[in-house]
Amino acid sequence: MVRQGLRVFLELQPDIEVVAEAGDGAAAVRLAQRLRPDVVLLDLVMPGVDGVSAMELMAEAAVESRVLIVTSFGEYRTVVPAIRAGARGYVSKQVEPSALAAAIRAVAAGHVLLGPEVAAALLGADAPRGEGDGGDPQLTTREREVLDLIARGRSNREIARALTVSEKTVKTHVSNVLMKLGVADRTQAALWAVRHG
Repeated sequence: MVRQGLRVFLELQPDIEVVAEAGDGAAAVRLAQRLRPDVVLLDLVMPGVDGVSAMELMAEAAVESRVLIVTSFGEYRTVVPAIRAGARGYVSKQVEPSALAAAIRAVAAGHVLLGPEVAAALLGADAPRGEGDGGDPQLTTREREVLDLIARGRSNREIARALTVSEKTVKTHVSNVLMKLGVADRTQAALWAVRHG
């Protein structure tokens, strides 16, 4: 019922095309491999292959679709594994339909999107601190500005425009931020930024 409702709503959007739907994680992976959609909406809890495992299988198959998690599970313990597996967005099933469409567009455009309940879960006192989380990474003022904009889901072009610098300069700052934080990509940098306020 949830899938049918989502499909009906999304098919009404002039700029969104639903290319397939799947009833379980294994089918979702097969369809993503075959169709290579821009965005894959995934639940974390599915029959057989769960959402995190599905993302890992898609990565192994070099599927470059961006994944938006749409789930009723917003606790910290489910958010972090999903983001580490490559999710570019994470919203609750209780999200307004228009906000879901906006989330799909944002993820399709390359932004990282965390719903407010997800950010709250990441900022919760129960969030465990991993290695390297506790120390000050000694970011420069400009690197902190870049990190803030990464956490807000801005692309390099948008960051360059906001800070009135070249995209090449932004790329250098992003590389320095990733290195200093000890993270592999922008999504992990955004996660670090949210967790550290």
